Amino acid sequence: MKWKEFFKDKKVTQMGLGLLGRGVGDALFLSEHCAELIVTDIKTKEELAVSSDQLSLCKNITYRLGHHELEDFQDRDFILKGAGVALDSLFIEHARDNDIPIEMDESLFAKLAQDVTIIGVTGTRGKTTVATLIHHILELCGKRSHLAGNIRGIATLPLLSKIKKGDYVVMELSSWQLQGFGESRISPHVSVFTTFLDDHLNYYGGSRDLYFYDKSHIFRHQKKDDILIVGPQAESFVRDVVNIQSTVHVAHASCVPENFVLPIPGEHNKENIACALLAVQSLGISIEDQKKGIESFRAVAGRLEFIKEIHGIPVYNDNNATTADATIVALRSVGDVSVDHANIILIAGGADKGLSMKKLHTEIESKCKFVVFLDGTGTKEFLDKHPLSVPHIIVSSMKNAVANAFEKTTAGDVILFSPAFASFGIFKNEYDRNDQFIHEIESLK
Repeated sequence: MKWKEFFKDKKVTQMGLGLLGRGVGDALFLSEHCAELIVTDIKTKEELAVSSDQLSLCKNITYRLGHHELEDFQDRDFILKGAGVALDSLFIEHARDNDIPIEMDESLFAKLAQDVTIIGVTGTRGKTTVATLIHHILELCGKRSHLAGNIRGIATLPLLSKIKKGDYVVMELSSWQLQGFGESRISPHVSVFTTFLDDHLNYYGGSRDLYFYDKSHIFRHQKKDDILIVGPQAESFVRDVVNIQSTVHVAHASCVPENFVLPIPGEHNKENIACALLAVQSLGISIEDQKKGIESFRAVAGRLEFIKEIHGIPVYNDNNATTADATIVALRSVGDVSVDHANIILIAGGADKGLSMKKLHTEIESKCKFVVFLDGTGTKEFLDKHPLSVPHIIVSSMKNAVANAFEKTTAGDVILFSPAFASFGIFKNEYDRNDQFIHEIESLK
């Protein structure tokens, strides 16, 4: 079935509008191609004004904001579920009880897209860098490539009107987005699983198995002609899954040719690069184009991104490090280009995610000269359980965080913003936190 025929005359409920732009993109697309659309979100009309204002010209949308109603999950052709909807949502359960299909943005696109190659990338850490690098290499060698999935401001469904035969679609996929692939029992043609570490366990009720199960949909439904690329840290988890149909390749750092000049620091990024290289090799990209792509790549915003030097002090933005493991990697990577003694001024802290922070405490003690903590439930829990001997302070704004960090610097120091916690509390979301950090750095003379 062609995609326009699929949406024609459909009555749809979209569960989740949000503030990141993807919900708006989906609503605009569904409003244009479906007969009737209900948009429902637990955030209020006032909280969602920046999103709903962009839909003001759409005449066939009914809004249910600030709460959900069971009646919106019956007598519909399908529900488009947003990422992060609770696993035990009674509204989704009600829809299932009424035999209404549950769809998600990325997986519905994958079902309806014809004559394109889909490359999916997941992992607790590294998925954004790997997905963006694959897309960069494909574009550099003249392929029509689209970057989609868990990307700020980009909805995937609208790509149905843009793709052409032979295109590549590179999707960064979170565990939440992969629920849709599981629901539809599909997986990408080429799948990459970078790492598997504890994260989002508060969402999964503390169950690592449930978290991995959602992640594993990136390869569970692959066929014999499909490709699965696994980072070495995630290999043991993936190998435990029986009846993998696809061909599996492990992306060791040694897969990166020695003559490649790597533009992003850290051993973890060498493994990320290996994942991307194996992916594009499976698509027939030449070694020459691989080298050009790698060497012209720059760090993705918020992923151990070098911002600039201010008065001789290098500043790194690692905003998307929302776990202890991610911040530990950042501390070690920045340390690779630092002097031997503790010289890192770390900005960290935020909302609790229910993860162990013991190893982060050890790393901070050995690597950090001073720590500026952003106030939040995670910060309080961390300092209560793991008292620091390293000098530190707690602040309640990004402006104060940056100011205090620079006050403590001397020649040879490095400022690293790597939160290790979620953004909720002081900030609207992780993107707001990122933008505020960049604003404060750029405002300094």
